[in-house]
Amino acid sequence: MSHFWGRRRNLVRGLALSAQLLAAHRLRTLLSISGLFVGVAAMMVMVAIGKGAEQSLLDRLRAMGTDLIVVSATPAPRVAGRPRQVAINTALRATDGDAIMAGSTLAIASAPSISRAVVLRSEDVNRTTALTGTTAEGLRIRNIRPAAGRLFDDEDDRERSRVAVFGPLAARSLFPGVDPVGRTIRLGNQPFEVIGVAEARGVDANGADLDDFVAIPFQAAVRRVLNIPYVHAIHVQAQSSADLEELERDVREILHARLGTKTGVPEPFVIQNQATMLRTERGTAEAMNQLVPAVSGIALLLGGVGILTVMLISVRERTREIGLRRALGASRRDIQIQFILESAMLAATGGGAGIIAGIAVAAGAAAFGQWELIISWPAALLGFASSMLLGIAIGVIPAILAARLEPIAALRAA
Repeated sequence: MSHFWGRRRNLVRGLALSAQLLAAHRLRTLLSISGLFVGVAAMMVMVAIGKGAEQSLLDRLRAMGTDLIVVSATPAPRVAGRPRQVAINTALRATDGDAIMAGSTLAIASAPSISRAVVLRSEDVNRTTALTGTTAEGLRIRNIRPAAGRLFDDEDDRERSRVAVFGPLAARSLFPGVDPVGRTIRLGNQPFEVIGVAEARGVDANGADLDDFVAIPFQAAVRRVLNIPYVHAIHVQAQSSADLEELERDVREILHARLGTKTGVPEPFVIQNQATMLRTERGTAEAMNQLVPAVSGIALLLGGVGILTVMLISVRERTREIGLRRALGASRRDIQIQFILESAMLAATGGGAGIIAGIAVAAGAAAFGQWELIISWPAALLGFASSMLLGIAIGVIPAILAARLEPIAALRAA
């Protein structure tokens, strides 16, 4: 037992001496751990950014609605020598949504939509915002929920009621500091009563603000405000995200049959599939994640070389110390353990500092990119463990060289 405690005291004294020597050469020590520091920090930042961006995309898709396919009219073709009369193709009709519901068992809901920039007027305040005309079902499948007041319903749509639901940004801009519910706005010459303010939804996957809008019943939009027979888009909700690919094929076939689209002629519509958008964005995130092992591995390797260099220099500088310890009874094993633990101490310092720096940089990137900060603790643990294992492995070489020194030869060499 006394032998055990004696060896333990020797080890503790050796580690304390190693810490003093490392602290005495601060610049050299910092340079030796810089590679590990950069490698672990880079891994933390890249994983956090990748996960944060993916989560942000999921949140944006949920804000747009869930399990959706959006059929949008394409820009109207230009005819040489003639001014373009309308901005988009006018082939889509509200009844196309009904046909999709009847023709595909995968569709559980659909809603027509028209949209246009309009000038809202309230007393002395004018503001341009996006007008959305849709049905009560359209509000539901697009995930628009009331934060104040209420949403319009099917009865409002049938009666072409002049009621409006504001997005929170549009409400704050037109009615600063006051409750807009119950107030009257004008769309052109038509007065509309504000019956509700929607919950904030942020931005969509394309970066468009989802909170800057005013929504009115679809029939009121097409008959009272815009007086048009066509629609700008049709939102179709699938039973689940797994059905989106097949539902897209059904929608395209149904619309081709209804619109008489010919082979070789551009389609008058474009289909946006949430699953496709998600797959594209996830592919980008996965490509970034594939860079993590390469970047981290190179930095860790450089860090290991730095630690090895410092430890080899340390062996040469401490030859007398090693000889004296051997002369006083320290075994070769004691010397080996001291240098291996000293190398591990450098690696732990670099890995731990890299984790802290990585979290700080990831937090800054999340704040700048306005997405949720997601820290991957498994990645942090892997980075720290990799640093420790690398430090121990690297420390074996100088430890063996130090343990081979004979006491008399070491004291004479010093």
